[in-house]
Amino acid sequence: MKSNGFGILLLILAGVMNGSFTLPMKFTRKWAWENTWLVWTIFALGVFPPVLALSTVPALGNVYAQAGAGPIVIAASCGAGWGVAQVFFGLAVEAVGIALAFSVILGISASVGALIPFFLDENAAGFGAKGIAVIGGVALVIAGVMICAKAGRARESALGQGPKGRPSIGKGLLFCTFSGLGAALVALGLQYGGSLARIAEQHGADRLWSNNATWLPLMLGGAIPNLIYCVYLMSKNKTGNRFGIAGTAGYWFLAAVMALFWFGSTVMYGVASNSLGIVVAWPAFMSLIVIVAMIWGVVTGEWKGSGTKPLRVMYGGLAVLVLSIVVLSLAKS
Repeated sequence: MKSNGFGILLLILAGVMNGSFTLPMKFTRKWAWENTWLVWTIFALGVFPPVLALSTVPALGNVYAQAGAGPIVIAASCGAGWGVAQVFFGLAVEAVGIALAFSVILGISASVGALIPFFLDENAAGFGAKGIAVIGGVALVIAGVMICAKAGRARESALGQGPKGRPSIGKGLLFCTFSGLGAALVALGLQYGGSLARIAEQHGADRLWSNNATWLPLMLGGAIPNLIYCVYLMSKNKTGNRFGIAGTAGYWFLAAVMALFWFGSTVMYGVASNSLGIVVAWPAFMSLIVIVAMIWGVVTGEWKGSGTKPLRVMYGGLAVLVLSIVVLSLAKS
């Protein structure tokens, strides 16, 4: 029980950090999105994972040698799939707007990332009280993000920021589906590349940090599609020269802070999942991200001028997401 309490607290902190990591982008206005995301990718997926793995997992090379290619390829492939999902995320936002894309993608990711291990793993909770709590919690996550999506669409409509034409909605939702399925690969890569963590413990790694052996190939795999997409956008939009604009030197620091928050939250999620299990931790993590991101949207004025009705709907969605976290926590009580 004490371990579960620590896991829940760590998961809450991870959700707050992940839901906040894009805030520095509001201060990198002289850069295009692809400039900031490229630097973020370098730090979050290329620099921090090997530094952390080498500093917390003894004899890391021996760990990978003992594990063989199988779990490494699984983790790296899941990371690459997640990286491709980031491309579809950008296309989905362009087609259906930020609010709907964000909510649908996280809803799909939460359900797939939780339910696949739930039904496939030998130690799944089954359909007893804990199993019902898991399924009910995931259902509440999906309901909550859909309510938040409705609020977001109402906000975009009130502010004149919705998608330009309804014909793009179907294609946009298809992009959302691809992105949501790909986003869930982070959880699945950690779950099914998890033998790396167990072998790391055999070589002296603390169980608290053993997942770092899995994060390294997963993150490096995810870096490749992100880098390719950013370079493509910079070539297409002619934005590569923005790195040399006067007054942007501090943007590198802001992008590094973004990376630190995102990767730090990911590592904390990995530690929390050791005690809570991915079936519980992943959908709860998704709920917390939506809650924090929506709150930051209100605090930073993104909902200003949208009227009271979208806000009421959004608060209702957040209440459902809070309830989902409570229900999911019962599965580990």
